[in-house]
Amino acid sequence: MVKLSVIVPFYNVQSYAPDTLRSLRANAREDFEFLLVDDCSKDGTPDILERAEREIPGTVLLRHERNGGLATARNTGLDAARGAYITFLDGDDWLAPGYYERLLAAIEGLGVDFVRTDHVQCTARERKVFRVPVGRRGEVLRPRDAILPADRSTSVDYPMAWAGIYRRELLERGLLHFTDGLRTAEDRPWIWRLHREAESFAAVGLLGIFYRRGIASSLTQIGDIRQLDFIRAFDQVLDETTKDPDSDRLLPKAVRTYCAVISHHLGSVERFEPAVARKLRSMSAAALRRMPQDILKDALDSMDAERASRLRRVRRRPMSVSAPSAGADA
Repeated sequence: MVKLSVIVPFYNVQSYAPDTLRSLRANAREDFEFLLVDDCSKDGTPDILERAEREIPGTVLLRHERNGGLATARNTGLDAARGAYITFLDGDDWLAPGYYERLLAAIEGLGVDFVRTDHVQCTARERKVFRVPVGRRGEVLRPRDAILPADRSTSVDYPMAWAGIYRRELLERGLLHFTDGLRTAEDRPWIWRLHREAESFAAVGLLGIFYRRGIASSLTQIGDIRQLDFIRAFDQVLDETTKDPDSDRLLPKAVRTYCAVISHHLGSVERFEPAVARKLRSMSAAALRRMPQDILKDALDSMDAERASRLRRVRRRPMSVSAPSAGADA
């Protein structure tokens, strides 16, 4: 029986894939499988992955005939996963030796649906530890209770899928798949659904994932139209949260987070291509108008003056553009 399935999408990361694969080798175990998903790479990545399939125990190579993006690539891995537990890694990040064995021991020892972990962010030579925003460590908690309060960073604001491990039952309940085709913020609807519908989780102070930040080819560094998928992602969060029995309690958090992300993008609008910047402003105005206006007012009133002013200005813009197509290659 496969104990752990590790899903690792790759797209044009020939410079970083060798580090990722070496770290997987240092985590290999006879009951682990590594599902490497090549999302139709155009560089030397496919050759590197083919060698890895031959050389690293438990490795399975899955190929996309056309580029689908990170969410779709992760779904391909989920559909093939056989493990009792599931985790993720990105194709340009890496792990400490033996990390997955410790992570597996954590979730088995706690007996929860999922575990969330800290991580190390790596920017050039700088290393910085980022903690799960959950105060109680190593305790069994109710995920729904970790969504609030609305005015503080909480567990749903730490959405990275690779910072954790998940029981297979969540996959069978439909809670681990991502919204197909989302090119950015794909983990936001995912983390909210997980916290609304899973029954138990824990946060642990286990360091072992090294997240590579600031790569020029990363979508977070590219100001093209794919970045605007965050609006579709947060619209999904709002729609699903509105249908929740606790919507009165949870919607203020969803609205405030959506506003904060809109403000973040508007605050760095100069990195976008001019046409995309115009769409960002118009689509942001439309998104603000779609929100429950009483909750939006409270959210803006509770924000600092700079962010609130930026959002109020864009809300007054004429609404004249439809959502962009998400069909461009990643």
